[in-house]
This record gives sequence, C-alpha cells and structure tokens, in this order.
Amino acid sequence: MVYHLLFVFFIYAFLGWCAEVCYAATVSGRFVNRGFLNGPWCPVYGLGVVIVLSCLEPLRGNLGLLFCASVALTSGLEWLTGFALEKLFGQRWWDYSKEPFNLSGYICLRFSLMWGFACVFVVKLLHPTVDWLIRLIPHTAGVAALLLLSGAMAVDLTATVRAIARLNRRLDLIDQLAGKIRAASDGLGEDLAERVLDAAERGADWKDDGEELADQAARRRLELAHGLDGLKDGIQERLEALRAQSRQQLQEWRASLQEQLDRNTFGQRRLLRAFPGLRSNRHEKALERLRRRLDRR
Repeated sequence: MVYHLLFVFFIYAFLGWCAEVCYAATVSGRFVNRGFLNGPWCPVYGLGVVIVLSCLEPLRGNLGLLFCASVALTSGLEWLTGFALEKLFGQRWWDYSKEPFNLSGYICLRFSLMWGFACVFVVKLLHPTVDWLIRLIPHTAGVAALLLLSGAMAVDLTATVRAIARLNRRLDLIDQLAGKIRAASDGLGEDLAERVLDAAERGADWKDDGEELADQAARRRLELAHGLDGLKDGIQERLEALRAQSRQQLQEWRASLQEQLDRNTFGQRRLLRAFPGLRSNRHEKALERLRRRLDRR
C-alpha cells in the first residue's frame, strides 16, 4: 500500500510540475522552473492526488459529489500549504488577494474550481492508466527507484530550505545597509545645517561684540575680526573632514549594498522567478530591490 502510494505521489508531483511549467510558459513566454523545490517535482500536487484518491474513491461513481469534494479537499490543502509556508519562512509565496472570492489570499474560487475539474479528470480518466503502469514495474526495481527518488527529494528540500534561509539573511542585510545609507545621508545634512547655523550665530555674537567695543579700541576690533576668521576656518575644516568621512562610509555601504544586489545565487534566483508573486512580511522593500535587479539582467 505504501509502495503504491509513494509511486502515485512521485508521478503526480512530476506531472504537476509539468503542468506548472506549461502554465508559466503560456503566461510569460519562457521556461520557468516552477515549484518550491529545484527538481522537476511539485510535492503539493503529489500529496493532493494521494489525498483525493485515498479519500474520494467511494465517490467515483457520483460525478457531482466527486467534483465538490475535490474542490473542498484541494482548496483546504492549498490554504494550509500557503499558511504553513508563510509562518515558517515569513514570506507569502502566492497571493490571490486580487482575485474575486478569495480566502486570505491563499485560495480563490477560480483556481479552486480548476483543481476540482483537474481531480475529476485524474480520478475518472488519467489514474487508471497510471495505476496500470505502476503495476507493470518490477517490485525490486520499484523499491530501488523509490529510495533513489526519496533521497533526491530530501537533498533538494534541504538545499531549498538553506537557500530560503540565506535569502532571508540577504534581505535583512540589504534593509540594514539601505537604512544606514538613509540615516547617514539625513544625518549629514542635518549636521551640516546645524554647524552652519551655529557658525552664523557665533559670527553674529562676535560682530555684536565688535560693534560695542568699536568705540573703545581699534585693536580690539582687529582681534575680533581675526577671531571670527579663525572660527570660520575651523568650522570649514571640520565640515570638510566630516564630509570626507561620511562620503567614505557611504561609499563602503553602497558598495556592500551593490554586492548583495548583484550576487548571483542560483537557488534564490530560481525561487524569485518561480514565484513572481512572492512577498516578504519583514523585508518587502529589499525584496523589491532584488527583484528589479534580477529583472534587468
């Protein structure tokens, strides 16, 4: 029983991936390796068909009940999958919020009906042939194939989870660098403004003092003038030093930000292309920067 269900899982995971690739090619006009994992499989399709076949076999003879139950089961699976992925990784992998009759953006009526029709097609037409092909496979060869496929999927899953973790760290670093650059730019402008105003106030004070003492001694006015010039020169030097230091720091941060945006990581790049509606709950701006840079390549 487990042997047979595992074959059903892997076969429909592959067929689901093929369907996703064909749909993406129709929409975008190019090949996109769709799905959560890197390999040619979408486990949610395999799991969905296993659940449908296991639970709805008694309804095979009633087309209406089979369709309604398929819509309910697949919609529930899609909702749970979207919810679990968002909670685990802090990202929404697809979003049907703009579709009519959606539930939390995880499922919508249009795709739920599509899943219902697809399940009826599988149960009534496709699966008898798939079941016949599975029974043709020698048991020993089948066990070996299942072990190989299970190992490959486990490695793929591990690599994907690591890629998502690295992507989240990368997005966090991009947000931090962007925040530092904004804060440094704003701080530089405010500091310069404060120093200029301070210099103006000090200059005004020196000027007032000079006017009060003008009648007392010409030497005092000369000292005041020299003192004001010296103060202005000192402030100017400090401003120039601050500008140079801030520019150097800004250049370093910008270089780091550019490096993060330009880094070519296959797993992360594939995920962004496979899920064009991917949204980050914590790093939305960083994700948009990364996506725009990827689109320009």
